[in-house]
Amino acid sequence: MFARVREDLATALRRDPAARSRLEVFLTYPGVHALWYHRVAHSWWNGGARLPARMLSNLARRRTGVEIHPGATIGRRVFIDHGMGVVIGETAVVGDDVLVYHGVTLGGVSEKPGQRHPMIGDRVTIGTGASVLGPIMIGSDSAIGAAAVVVRDAPPDSLLVGAPATARPRTRAIAADAVGPDAGLTPEDWFFQI
Repeated sequence: MFARVREDLATALRRDPAARSRLEVFLTYPGVHALWYHRVAHSWWNGGARLPARMLSNLARRRTGVEIHPGATIGRRVFIDHGMGVVIGETAVVGDDVLVYHGVTLGGVSEKPGQRHPMIGDRVTIGTGASVLGPIMIGSDSAIGAAAVVVRDAPPDSLLVGAPATARPRTRAIAADAVGPDAGLTPEDWFFQI
């Protein structure tokens, strides 16, 4: 358990240039706190304690602004930046090393039981306000632009923008690790490359 906490803190420090220390992240990062709550609620959910799991996820939502259903499966080294308004549905699957910005919805479009929410591959970046809806698969190493509405599967290494989003091959020049203050790309550069 403590190894996972250390990993979460290291992930936040690596992903967020505004993070100054492990202590700051530990005490003040709602996205990290939401993931910690989720791990407990998810274990209760899988253990059959469904009502307590839902109650804990509701408490987490009130405290962090992030709503993660206890049935959702979340990978390792996921970072929810800022967090406010993030919603992750019951049957969503989020891979490892995923970066989620505020206002993201991983939602369902069906009232039928079974897989209703998206499956997100590894190393995916999901931009602010994006909605990924339905039982679709987003391939690893993809990027979803801000305010995109994704309703179709996307292969690995896709860039998804627009409403509804269209997928096109993602260039390495705008990979998640290449965008930011250390890469020399400004927000305008990012906008004009998509």
